[in-house]
Amino acid sequence: MSTRKGPLNGIKVIELAGIGPGPYAGQLLADMGADVIVVDRPGPALPKAVDGRGKRSIMLDLKKPEAVEALLKMVASADVLIEGLRPGVTERMGVGPEACHAVNPKLIYGRMTGWGQTGPWSQMAGHDINYISMTGVLNTIGKAGQPPVPPLNMVGDFGGGTMFLVTGILAALVERATTGKGNIVDAAIIDGTHSLMSFVHGMAGLGQWRTNREGNLLDGGAPFYRCYGTSDGKFMAVGCIEPQFFAAMMERLPIDKEAYGGQHDQSKWAQQHKMLEDVFASKTRDEWEAIFALTDACVTPVLDYVEAASHPANAERKAVVKDGKWLHPQIAPRLSSQTRADSFTIASRGGDYTDVLAEAGLAAADIETLVSRGAVVTG
Repeated sequence: MSTRKGPLNGIKVIELAGIGPGPYAGQLLADMGADVIVVDRPGPALPKAVDGRGKRSIMLDLKKPEAVEALLKMVASADVLIEGLRPGVTERMGVGPEACHAVNPKLIYGRMTGWGQTGPWSQMAGHDINYISMTGVLNTIGKAGQPPVPPLNMVGDFGGGTMFLVTGILAALVERATTGKGNIVDAAIIDGTHSLMSFVHGMAGLGQWRTNREGNLLDGGAPFYRCYGTSDGKFMAVGCIEPQFFAAMMERLPIDKEAYGGQHDQSKWAQQHKMLEDVFASKTRDEWEAIFALTDACVTPVLDYVEAASHPANAERKAVVKDGKWLHPQIAPRLSSQTRADSFTIASRGGDYTDVLAEAGLAAADIETLVSRGAVVTG
């Protein structure tokens, strides 16, 4: 059972082991107090990491009928199941939505894919870079005339994938409280990423966005919304869109305001880029941070993830928790009813099979039989 207190206490989630957006969805639900049980597969696997925190684990060989039967017994008392396999795989395994709803009609069945459950590309492999390339996102990021720059896998996997899967699961749980019925959540990364483009589509509809990179307000085209190098080889992020914030930046820069010109005079943007590049290159990142600290200029240092963890702006809020070898991002969002975490426990692969199966109604002798037959792998 989950020991984390939160609004999802009492909600049991079964997560079929995967990588990326599915496990992160399980992490977010566990952070909010859900009892998340990962069904790991035998064989080589990535070590459990931060997205395994707050979870339990059982290792089942789902190629064996006895393991499938055991999983369905777990499903019978679960609230949510998360899987991230290609469409049709769980059906062939005997644990698809129909089989699971047969034993638990109230189950919320969450499906995480790149291309969706249907469509001409539904069976095709892909990764974050492929999904965001097909939604217009990737084309917006990078320098004009150069290849687009992949934003790690934050936008597709975790933004367009995880966040929409979790939203769908929570919405289905709320609906179930009224209808008493389960649901199937088809969370396709390509769909969620299209949704993330709503702002761009809106701006384009107003005639305020163009398809060429560095030609828009928020893609590095505007000199007041981009990064600048400092004398020590580091960077500052400038984001002073509003006129009062732009004025606060200009007040603190040794720059000829008259020669610089108007903030939104696009005919001077190239010249303004160069002027700001020269100015920021004259001091170190730390010197600029001291100049702009606690102002409304919207100018901040660009930190790596290690620096970010110890920066006072984050450290005071315990935004990142050092726990052994791990840097754990704090539980987010922050609910007034939930205590902040000071430490996290990461699941031990297959280490909770006895308790998990007992909770599913299996007797000790039945559990021993599953182990002896290799349906349950103990590690």
